[in-house]
Amino acid sequence: MTQQQLESFKQLLLDMQSAHQQRASNNLNALETVALDQNRMGRLTRMDALQGQQMAQEAERRRLLKLKQIAGAMLRIEQGDFGFCYRCDHEIQPERLRFDPTITRCIQCSEVS
Repeated sequence: MTQQQLESFKQLLLDMQSAHQQRASNNLNALETVALDQNRMGRLTRMDALQGQQMAQEAERRRLLKLKQIAGAMLRIEQGDFGFCYRCDHEIQPERLRFDPTITRCIQCSEVS
């Protein structure tokens, strides 16, 4: 992989990281404890609010996981391991990496597991 391609992937990862970090503030209100307020008529029921809270918690879990994957990809760029399958050590196709630069396996190894 050329230095120009690596820089391109690094910038893509930085953009992804920035977007995921900005999403943190959007989920803060949804993650708050759901209080039972029986005086609110016409509002979401407590059950709907709890379901919304669970969905927000799952979205936050996925966001944090993606941030870890991005950090791992950035580390692989620095160490010179980016773009190689961690199972078979073959080069991962650049088209696959453009789709998701955090991918750690080639198409053959990802189909096996």
